[in-house]
Amino acid sequence: MITILIISTVVFVGVVFYLAQLVVLGIEQRADEDVLGAKDVFGKIIEQKDKAQAEKAKLEREAMQIFTLYDMTKEITRHFNEQDAFNIFYRKLKENVIIEDCQLVHDIGESFKGGALPSEYSVFVLKSKEKKLGVLLYKGLEPKDREKFAILAHQFALALRRLKLYKDIETLAITDGLTGVYTRRYFVERFDEEIKRASLRKSGLSFLMIDADHFKMVNDQHGHLAGDQVLKEISNIIQENVREIDIVGRFGGEEFCVVLPDTEMEGARVVAERIRKSAEKRPIKAYDSTLRVTLSIGVAVYPSDGKLLEELMDKADWALYRAKSQGRNCVVAFGLYQK
Repeated sequence: MITILIISTVVFVGVVFYLAQLVVLGIEQRADEDVLGAKDVFGKIIEQKDKAQAEKAKLEREAMQIFTLYDMTKEITRHFNEQDAFNIFYRKLKENVIIEDCQLVHDIGESFKGGALPSEYSVFVLKSKEKKLGVLLYKGLEPKDREKFAILAHQFALALRRLKLYKDIETLAITDGLTGVYTRRYFVERFDEEIKRASLRKSGLSFLMIDADHFKMVNDQHGHLAGDQVLKEISNIIQENVREIDIVGRFGGEEFCVVLPDTEMEGARVVAERIRKSAEKRPIKAYDSTLRVTLSIGVAVYPSDGKLLEELMDKADWALYRAKSQGRNCVVAFGLYQK
């Protein structure tokens, strides 16, 4: 009986121990699963954190690019000179990418002897709405910086486009649409500047007032379109016979004016005669007609004929009237006629 009891007890204890082992193993397995689950969750959290940091770094880089573009554009808008704009672009380029050299050119042939581009240089064409604005020649650009370079270059192209539009508007504002010379308003501004400069330098300055003879007859007989063609040709004749530093303007109707800096009386008369003779000899093709037009020219000189703009204009106008009264197609200088 005792033996049976002992056996039963041992069996019971064994069963309990086995069951306890199963419970412990289950607990350990669940604990391992929990640890693995936690590890997986932690891994996902770390992965999400890394992605967030990468996204943050990307956004920071994009923001820096935007700020760089904004700063560059802001600086460029303060300037209206192409070279100044390029200098700003190049400085920003050096701050943001690794590059050895970069040049802005409009004609590769003019920039390099023989027109051949050195092999170490690459070309980036600056365009706006498919219109070529210029070319960037560069070398030593790190491959990793090519995208950034392209972004900055495209922004620079937009800046060049704005500068060109500004120049076009400025040109329209100061240039006579028909003849291509300065408008009266701008011409007077430049004339006044030259008088002040002559005063400071104690130098001479001459002023020509030019009028097309019998121009009303041209309009009446051949029409205003032919008259416009005559005015264009007169403008061309004047510009062909003066220097680059001389200032040519349309005073109104068929009247033109020229300021000749650093020019005394005799020099002014030579220029005026050259213009007059050139007009006299040149046939003007105006649609179906071939016309000849002569010019009358009045000359006034600073400071002998006057020191103020209004004085010089009045004296030149008076000399022009004398040229008309003497039969037209001639040059009259105010000072010489007075003598």
